[in-house]
Amino acid sequence: MFDLGFSELILIAVVTLIVVGPERLPKVARTAGHLLGRLQRYVSDVKSDIQREMQLEELKKLQQQVEQQARELETSMRGQVQSVEADLAQTAAEAKSSLDGQSGAAASSAAPVTEAVPVAVPAEGTALPEAQPGEPAVDSRQMELGLAPAAVPLANTTTTTDKA
Repeated sequence: MFDLGFSELILIAVVTLIVVGPERLPKVARTAGHLLGRLQRYVSDVKSDIQREMQLEELKKLQQQVEQQARELETSMRGQVQSVEADLAQTAAEAKSSLDGQSGAAASSAAPVTEAVPVAVPAEGTALPEAQPGEPAVDSRQMELGLAPAAVPLANTTTTTDKA
């Protein structure tokens, strides 16, 4: 800040000694030291306040970036969920139409169905309706998908053969 050499400091000390006097010089030096210490503490406090404000601004910017990324992630995830739901609904509709088509083909087959054997195991806490002789059994997978039509025979059915 100040560019003072050794000779200039000696000149200032001699002038101060002449103006203040040798009796009061130690007291003035002590007071000057205290004032200089206060000034340094004040400057360091101002620096730390400025540094805290700068960090606070950086944290606010970081928080805004994180919030923006969270919003982007949320919209992306919602889009993915909607896409998966649409695909699942389309697959379920295709499976249902396929099962409906198979039930019509199975009903027109030459082998008559005499008794349906239930092969599905009920999930815990749920019970499947008991199949009556002559009625088709309902598969649990069909029930889960909501595709359990009334006239869908299962693959594990017994048939009678004509011996002629």
